[in-house]
Amino acid sequence: MAQIRERQSKTGKKSYLVRIRIKGFDETTATFSRLTDAKRWAQETEVEIRSGRYFKTAEASRHTLNDAIERFSDQMLIHNNKTFTNYRNHLSYWKNRLGKKPLSEISTPLIAQCRDELSRETTVRGKIRSQSTVNRYLAALSSVLSIASSEWEWIELNPVLKVKKYKESKGRVRFLSDEEREALIDACRDSNCKGLLLAVMIALSTGARRMEVWGLRWSDVDLKKGFMTLKETKNNETRSVPIQSIALDLLRNHSKVRRIDTDRIFPSKTNPENPFDFRNPFQKALKKAQIEDFSWHDLRHSCASYLVMNGVQLRTVAEILGHKTFQMVMRYSHLSPDHLREAVLGMNQKMFS
Repeated sequence: MAQIRERQSKTGKKSYLVRIRIKGFDETTATFSRLTDAKRWAQETEVEIRSGRYFKTAEASRHTLNDAIERFSDQMLIHNNKTFTNYRNHLSYWKNRLGKKPLSEISTPLIAQCRDELSRETTVRGKIRSQSTVNRYLAALSSVLSIASSEWEWIELNPVLKVKKYKESKGRVRFLSDEEREALIDACRDSNCKGLLLAVMIALSTGARRMEVWGLRWSDVDLKKGFMTLKETKNNETRSVPIQSIALDLLRNHSKVRRIDTDRIFPSKTNPENPFDFRNPFQKALKKAQIEDFSWHDLRHSCASYLVMNGVQLRTVAEILGHKTFQMVMRYSHLSPDHLREAVLGMNQKMFS
């Protein structure tokens, strides 16, 4: 029940102390200068307490978005792979933009406003963010506020859930033509960067991700059996991938001149415990080969495309690439129309012949 008590200061100014006591809940008090405000607050707060909403609202006022992001980072972002690094980068934006605000002020319209700003701003490289990148920023914030709601009970609902996400393309499939592939290999072979050809051939022939290749260690490779074990993966799940033919030959030759001060296959020149960054020499090789609109990640697309075009089942491709869901490789299905024809042909022969 709510009790309202009138008070009077030494100067004669009146105030009204509201005290709400409900069995099973902590006592709640507030002071108002007007009786009408006191009565309104008492009535609304009592309803919120009985429905379980009030204390979440109070928690949301006590904690800032910075508090939530820091707690989330300490509990959830404990790995150093690329996914968590991207999360930290995305959350850094939210800390700078809205971090000082209490969670009670982090509303759906405010987040939508930030979404629109993100889509218009240019990055440090002078490019406009893609719609998928903006969605990743929203996803990072949503992860924080989802746990703040469900586990910490700092807020009642996650306001990001009502923010409309941008429509994303299904994902491009850019792969090297036969002529482009030969030109790139020749350019890498002529490069001043000794490890570039090997790194590109590993990526092109195994479909390994950029940091899976750059972060390889000699202890991860079985040169006799022709297998490599990828540990620094996007989803933190170790997988074994066969490495054969030219890539294996290059790797065996490279092992004859390996550095003795590090286990890394591609160590940085400045710090052998860090992986080498192939971005600049790779861009130079692309320029020399006259290949446009191509990134390192497209080497992975190229490998997947070659596998499908050579008749490898999509589920096997997913296993080689380390995709957790079959949906991720469906983008390559158009490259293998024969498997659809064979499936229909097999059904017809069985049912109607």
